[in-house]
Amino acid sequence: MLNNKSSAPKSISSFEFAIEAIIRVLGFSTIGFVLLIFLFLLKEGVPFFYKTDLINIFGTRWYPTFDLFGTLPLILGSVAITVVAVIMALPMGVATAVFIREIAPGWVREILKPMIETLAGIPSVVIGFFGMTVIAPMVRETLGVATGLTIFTGAVTLAYMALPTMISVAEDALDTVPKNYRDAALAMGATKWQTIRHVVLPAARSGISMAVMLGMGRAIGETMTVMMVTGNAARMPLGLDALFKPIRTMTATIAAEMGEVAGGSIHYHALFGIGIVLFVLTFFINLAAARAIFQKRRKGGLR
Repeated sequence: MLNNKSSAPKSISSFEFAIEAIIRVLGFSTIGFVLLIFLFLLKEGVPFFYKTDLINIFGTRWYPTFDLFGTLPLILGSVAITVVAVIMALPMGVATAVFIREIAPGWVREILKPMIETLAGIPSVVIGFFGMTVIAPMVRETLGVATGLTIFTGAVTLAYMALPTMISVAEDALDTVPKNYRDAALAMGATKWQTIRHVVLPAARSGISMAVMLGMGRAIGETMTVMMVTGNAARMPLGLDALFKPIRTMTATIAAEMGEVAGGSIHYHALFGIGIVLFVLTFFINLAAARAIFQKRRKGGLR
């Protein structure tokens, strides 16, 4: 009996050690996979940068069949459609998060939160098809433009796709604001709307910034939707009228041309070079989101 009792803690400790080891290995393997992907991109993409002159790389014309690999229209196209999508999604996302957390009754909140999270599971090709068949014709007929496959159409669909992430993160940020902040503002005579505007939203600013960054990362990495609704014209998005003209993004270029390019050609390496640029952009966006999370936790700890 004594031997059985004394062996039990050892077996439990060895079991815990095995679980911790597995978790540690899985955690490091995730970092390893990201590093391997980046190294693969470097291996295939770096030749593009030293086999092509800088004037060509940062030119304004993308015609691989004529050895013109100007990436500037693709980079600016991705940035433009992402910025417009975030500008569209931010007010609606924050307003919805405020409604769910601060205004809606409990039973409404329990219905809305799962519904919003379910929207994130809709396949991007379905949203792209909806944009092609409904939003694009509406834009063409309403605004009288030559085609409805424009930056604006792509931004509308991307804003819809970024909304679930932005709403969920912003709602969580509002939920972390201490209740005594609200009670103190109401006790001083502030109305509910004044409390939300001047107390709750400023206190949740870092979390809302994180929601914007995550929504931006969701938008800039989208492929199928923008490939279907933006027209895929590699042109510079300059001027106010560019909002209602076709554009091509980095992700759409890689998806459209990788299947037909000859392996080892300069065009092949150019597509991987675009992948490197996209990887770096998304990395810095996620880094900014992680910084916002760190600042939020640090302020929470100081309180």
